[in-house]
Amino acid sequence: MDRPKLSGMRRLLLAFVNSWKGFKGAFREEAAFRQEVALAVVLLPLGVWLGKTGVERALLVGAVLIVLIVELLNTGIETVVDRIGLERHELSGLAKDVGSTAVLISFLLLGTIWGFILLG
Repeated sequence: MDRPKLSGMRRLLLAFVNSWKGFKGAFREEAAFRQEVALAVVLLPLGVWLGKTGVERALLVGAVLIVLIVELLNTGIETVVDRIGLERHELSGLAKDVGSTAVLISFLLLGTIWGFILLG
């Protein structure tokens, strides 16, 4: 049976509730996400303070947020792979490795942006 599509403020509220559940679940289950949130708690205000222009602030803060976004996507990939099965499979390993590589690249982006702005 199809449920009616939600719209307006109710849809927006439920989307926020689901997003909050996702954040809490990732924070509870993933040590890497907890560490990155702790890093963000330090770097977000620091980025606002150290940026000299609006563009610099946006780049410094945005790079930190990208790390969190990519980690959440990686957690989603890992969760789905584990849900399918815990036995070792080449494609499952590849999916997890690719997600991990995306997190690494997001950290490289973070370091590059912060380095160019603060050292340049």
